[in-house]
Amino acid sequence: MQMNDSQWISAPKEKVWAALNDPATLKRCIPGCESLEMTTPNDMTATVVIRIGPVKATFGGKVTLSDLDPPNSYRISGEGSGGVAGFAKGGATVRLEADGPDATILHYDVDAQIGGKLAQLGGRLIDSTAKKLAGEFFTSFGEAVGGTDETTVAQTGKKSWLGRLTGSAAIAGLMLLTGAHWCCLNGQHHAPGVFMDGAICSSRS
Repeated sequence: MQMNDSQWISAPKEKVWAALNDPATLKRCIPGCESLEMTTPNDMTATVVIRIGPVKATFGGKVTLSDLDPPNSYRISGEGSGGVAGFAKGGATVRLEADGPDATILHYDVDAQIGGKLAQLGGRLIDSTAKKLAGEFFTSFGEAVGGTDETTVAQTGKKSWLGRLTGSAAIAGLMLLTGAHWCCLNGQHHAPGVFMDGAICSSRS
């Protein structure tokens, strides 16, 4: 699985770089992260709980920072085992671009691979889950470093990438982050009497 995107952050590049190397900030932003400890200047150990469809697994593994070019870019790689559930490995190349003195555009390219029982769940489910988790991490990271969308707008007049979505794009963004179907977000295709109360999709158009 591969994906790439960018995140606008209301903070100077040096501050964003420091947060990318701070275990406490990373732990707070990684979905399902139970522990993250720095073992060397470039290595960390982590425990993360991940749910993909019906399978929930706890992964323990190692995270390594490489190709460091402070405060511009680095690569973060990780590999962990979830026991009988399988294994996960991958990484992300992160590049920071200054957008004036007080803002940064964080560009990222993510690649991930899953094996074992989790890999049997199907590529589409795995891809959508990975994209959801990546989106959650970078959104949380942007808010942790640069403030919430409300704070960002008040200070700069700009929003994070999720806050900038409007109309159908906003619905698509919510679908990506929540795994919901279009009809569960726009009020269509529901069984009678259940709209906004445990909505159930039907085949009606």
